[in-house]
Amino acid sequence: MNFKNQLSDDVLLKRTKSRTADDVRSPYYRDTTAIIHSSPFRRLKHKTQVFFAPSNDHICTRMEHVLHVASIATAICRAMGLNDEMAWAIGVGHDLGHTPFGHIGEFILSDMMKEKGFCGFEHEINSLRVVDFLSHLNLTYAVRDGIVSHCGEHFIRTLAPDFTVKDLDAVETKKGILPATWEGCVVRFSDQIAYLGRDFEDASRLGIVKKEDLPDICTKVLGSTNGEIINTLVEDIITNSEREGVIGFSPEIYEAMRTMKDFNYQYIYKSPMLGGYEKYFRRLIKLIYDYLSGLLDKNGFDGNLYMQEGNMLSAGFFNYVIEKKDAYMEHDGSLDRIVFDYIAGMSDNFCIDCGNEILRPEHLNESIERSLTGKWFDVAKP
Repeated sequence: MNFKNQLSDDVLLKRTKSRTADDVRSPYYRDTTAIIHSSPFRRLKHKTQVFFAPSNDHICTRMEHVLHVASIATAICRAMGLNDEMAWAIGVGHDLGHTPFGHIGEFILSDMMKEKGFCGFEHEINSLRVVDFLSHLNLTYAVRDGIVSHCGEHFIRTLAPDFTVKDLDAVETKKGILPATWEGCVVRFSDQIAYLGRDFEDASRLGIVKKEDLPDICTKVLGSTNGEIINTLVEDIITNSEREGVIGFSPEIYEAMRTMKDFNYQYIYKSPMLGGYEKYFRRLIKLIYDYLSGLLDKNGFDGNLYMQEGNMLSAGFFNYVIEKKDAYMEHDGSLDRIVFDYIAGMSDNFCIDCGNEILRPEHLNESIERSLTGKWFDVAKP
């Protein structure tokens, strides 16, 4: 089977702004370098994949996840004669718009945005917003399309591109959107392959589930370790895609995947541990939003007023507002989304630090720690 994209290279390689002629790098490789050198990519190393565990080096972070997706997609594309450099670029960029605290943070931010009259928050749409508007990475159309249409949470057995040229600037929801390339389809499935076994492996490590709890169909058909599961799924999607002429899994493998996905949702994603995190993170994100929105409404663009708050969050947010305000007015027509964008870009640890700065600024902590009596004794100075 020859999987050939129907859109021309003139369309797939088009950028918002023209660039100088390619050097030793291909156009898609240039996209990859733009992504991995960007600030949003660097922050992924401190963003939750599923489990908030910043001190545990063995729990998957969002950066590890995107690298897993990119490597899996590359392997599949090479075997199928597709453009592995396009797939790699889509893979490393597909989650640049994710919030702190994983999907829990996404749901929280979505609820808050709906309360303010927006259509909600979807990390796929926000990832495109990040690469286009907030970071100006000037990526090719093919990679931008793959990013916005990756939707790895919606499991289907087979998928083919729609081969239509979308107005990506007008896309407001992931619902019903399909990739325009075969490589985009591969990345969408690679997202599922990357997290299915790894999330179970991390949950087992944390004691949320036991390996023997996994249904027999999963271990017998897919394997009992993350490596075995990935290998099974990659080999199956290559073989079955060649047989059916679309990207997808065989019926037997797909049934086992759905069973494992249902198991993960019931016993991992909806576990009491993650439910307990949600209550805390919801309070934290609302605290930060209310504080920053209040500063913007009250202080406008007066830097002296922001500095009077006496904390690093206020100072940092003021710098962000001054740097971005003109771009927001040109792109959005208002600053209504600026606080949501600022929070969505935060890493887990930075988000927590922001809450601490609001409630107990760091310079106050340092002043207390410099005081011997304040640090060690519950007595007043003589």
